[in-house]
Amino acid sequence: MRLTRKRLCSFLIALYCLFSLYAAYHVFFGRRRQAPAGSPRGLRKGAAPARERRGREQSTLESEEWNPWEGDEKNEQQHRFKTSLQILDKSTKGKTDLSVQIWGKAAIGLYLWEHIFEGLLDPSDVTAQWREGKSIVGRTQYSFITGPAVIPGYFSVDVNNVVLILNGREKAKIFYATQWLLYAQNLVQIQKLQHLAVVLLGNEHCDNEWINPFLKRNGGFVELLFIIYDSPWINDVDVFQWPLGVATNFPVVEASWSMLHDERPYLCNFLGTIYENSSRQALMNILKKDGNDKLCWVSAREHWQPQETNESLKNYQDALLQSDLTLCPVGVNTECYRIYEACSYGSIPVVEDVMTAGNCGNTSVHHGAPLQLLKSMGAPFIFIKNWKELPAVLEKEKTIILQEKIERRKMLLQWYQHFKTELKMKFTNILESSFLMNNKS
Repeated sequence: MRLTRKRLCSFLIALYCLFSLYAAYHVFFGRRRQAPAGSPRGLRKGAAPARERRGREQSTLESEEWNPWEGDEKNEQQHRFKTSLQILDKSTKGKTDLSVQIWGKAAIGLYLWEHIFEGLLDPSDVTAQWREGKSIVGRTQYSFITGPAVIPGYFSVDVNNVVLILNGREKAKIFYATQWLLYAQNLVQIQKLQHLAVVLLGNEHCDNEWINPFLKRNGGFVELLFIIYDSPWINDVDVFQWPLGVATNFPVVEASWSMLHDERPYLCNFLGTIYENSSRQALMNILKKDGNDKLCWVSAREHWQPQETNESLKNYQDALLQSDLTLCPVGVNTECYRIYEACSYGSIPVVEDVMTAGNCGNTSVHHGAPLQLLKSMGAPFIFIKNWKELPAVLEKEKTIILQEKIERRKMLLQWYQHFKTELKMKFTNILESSFLMNNKS
């Protein structure tokens, strides 16, 4: 009996020792096995937010396998995943990347960068001496610089490919633009630059002969020319049409619910300078004759004002936002800022579809048909040949219900966004095709 008790006690002692050893092993080794080798504890966060702690307490009740560092491990995994994607992306793009620097030495550069490329500039202050930005489109990495401090020879040129944005509208601007081209020519000659393209605000009469000697096809070094207005030089081989865009101080406009859905109190708007014996004067006479000037937001002036004030800009933007139609009579050229500014606010441009005096027009076949770029991309505008057609347009407008106007605004805003996106991709594809192909050859 005594022997049996002795054996039983020995068995219980042995069982207790085995259980103690198992518990000790589980405490000191089991938790370490759960933690991944790549996650040292020294990198863990000491305290979790209240919501995260509540989630962890609930997990403790639901599962005995709760990992106290699970949230941090997931964050680290996501970080490693993003890092590997960035490395993969860089390694892939590095084989075909094209680096292009854009020198914005004309106001149209802001339309290209901020409106078409949707790029940002640092600093945002428009009066800053030096502003710059970066963007990636397709296989091309762009950098953009602009401002009074961007002067030939006073900034470093660390790229082989440049797009130079110039103003060639009048003699004083042409002289300034020529200095930039001579500076770029010198960089090409000393092999500091390899490829150069120019975006040119051309003359409104399409008198741009001054840049001809600089074009590569004429023995110069400018490989590609993107030119504003309906120049007869446009061939879609080395000379391409580019849009005028909005005025310098006109902002990038984000579409809103009210812009699309609100009833607009005015049938149309026209704010601008009236020149004697011009079609603008004819427009004003027609509006007054039928009393439609009372239904439209009209503000005419006799003399052009080169500087826009904050108040006048706000007034103009309100007119666009509160009018269903924006009247776009010709000036020196058919293409004007007003067309693109109306698109920004979903106000349908009513465009006087006539070719202005000068040398514009895409060959004799298309002479008399301006705005080829906009038309080729299906601009949903109202085109009229004479302002005598306007009363009928306005009468029809009075019968259109709000829902139809909402759909029309959507179509215009969508088209305008597509227009800018297409231009961005076309611009990039042209640069890549020309610059990369020439690199191979």
